[in-house]
Amino acid sequence: MRTDHGLVRGATHGSHLTFGSIPYAAPPTGPLRWRVPAPATPWQGVRDATTASPRCVQMPTPGADAVLGSEDCLYLNVTMPASKAAGQKRPVLVWLHGGAFLGGSGSDYSAEQLAVRGNAIVVTVNYRLGIFGYFGHPGLGSAPPFGLADQQAALRWVRANANSFGGDAGNVTLFGESAGALSICAHLTSPTSAGLFQRAVLQSGSCMMSFPRGALAPGTPAYEPFAAQSDVRAAGEEAARQLGCTSGSGEQVLACLREQGTDRLATAQLMQSFNRPAFGNSLLPEAPDQALRSGRFHRAPVILGTNHDEMRMFVGLTLAMFPLRTEDDYRARLVDAFGKAAPAVEARYPASQHPTPAIAWAAVLTDRSLTCTTLEAGRAIAARAPGLPLYGYEFSDPDAPVLAGLPTNPDFSYGAAHGFEMPFLFSSLPTERPLTDAQRALADRMVDYWTRFARTGDPNSSGAPRWSPLRPGSQAAWPVQSLAPGPGAVRPVDAYSAHHCALWNSLAR
Repeated sequence: MRTDHGLVRGATHGSHLTFGSIPYAAPPTGPLRWRVPAPATPWQGVRDATTASPRCVQMPTPGADAVLGSEDCLYLNVTMPASKAAGQKRPVLVWLHGGAFLGGSGSDYSAEQLAVRGNAIVVTVNYRLGIFGYFGHPGLGSAPPFGLADQQAALRWVRANANSFGGDAGNVTLFGESAGALSICAHLTSPTSAGLFQRAVLQSGSCMMSFPRGALAPGTPAYEPFAAQSDVRAAGEEAARQLGCTSGSGEQVLACLREQGTDRLATAQLMQSFNRPAFGNSLLPEAPDQALRSGRFHRAPVILGTNHDEMRMFVGLTLAMFPLRTEDDYRARLVDAFGKAAPAVEARYPASQHPTPAIAWAAVLTDRSLTCTTLEAGRAIAARAPGLPLYGYEFSDPDAPVLAGLPTNPDFSYGAAHGFEMPFLFSSLPTERPLTDAQRALADRMVDYWTRFARTGDPNSSGAPRWSPLRPGSQAAWPVQSLAPGPGAVRPVDAYSAHHCALWNSLAR
């Protein structure tokens, strides 16, 4: 296959072809560390593209002996049907992985279901993470978030090369989950992303998402996914002091920092200090939530949705260290998070109406942090662009397979937790057990919806349950599409009422 930088040789897998480790930018190493991505160097001959991309440097795991990943990581992977396209070129879907801007890799996601069943081209992307992707410093001025700039460079590669893979360079859909969805929110509101994509699917992340104090664990601060440029620069000055790079001009400090080894930078403390994209620069002139409310966003058809039990994943991760066994434990969490409003929250979410206090706490966080903020983002889009195709969903499988690596907790079911919809789109994600027949049928339905939307801007097709668009007006009257296995389970539901969004909207004022 010919790209604009040279020939690549991929791998054949019967129904589909894959091309891995295609560079879309130069390695951001040495003097290119903390700079916007530079063009990749063209190559002679045929580049081997039969293996997946190396992952970017990750948040270190506890007890790890070595840094995981490489700074030389700005690569992407392409999956396409083996059959030749008949007539029109195929739509292109570009996947931005999640992982809190600290972990993950495009190569974790095997896209043959979307490519073959959906008759589409799928591109999965690596982008810089943690301190390598979201560092700031006065010496860098108002540099953009480098990880988001990487994603834009990947989209420019797609625009230049999609046609060579049988794709339509003028019909690109960005889709992503969690931090990937937050990235798409940034691109929806970024002037420098104009023309790089035509549609967007945001899974479990929106421009309005935020967490209250104590959501991730007792004592953790409130969380907003984007940070002011001045705050990121101040954190960068502190990091420079910790690393002993304080002498001379800003450029000399940066030169010292660029000489630091990957292992000195990729510590848990430093990585976690830089996992929020900065606004107040050319890529993100203002906070994305404010841009959305003001109507400063690209008019692209949008699907946005959440999972019914999003925060059970986060609660389940911390239960062993921070047990939540009694109503008093639950009440203490509510007071820590909501202060004087805690009694009003408890009245709407009494522990006695949930299987355990831990599940009650997860329900509070799901509604406050993800479901209702996502519906509010939809409301902002509809208010400023009432004719725009806009669709909402809720993944609602109560028995979705648990993602591998999550701890087992007595009397705690994960349900449809954060990220649990992804194995329905990507078969490579490891889970505790395979999908059942009914769940495989739901997976097919979701693939059809996603790829139909990518093709036309409307997820509906003949023979599928009707998915109605969100309309301007009363948010309570907006049905979202419930995605669950079994007869009649794919249907419209009133998520606004079910998740008590009137309460959360009143507390936000």
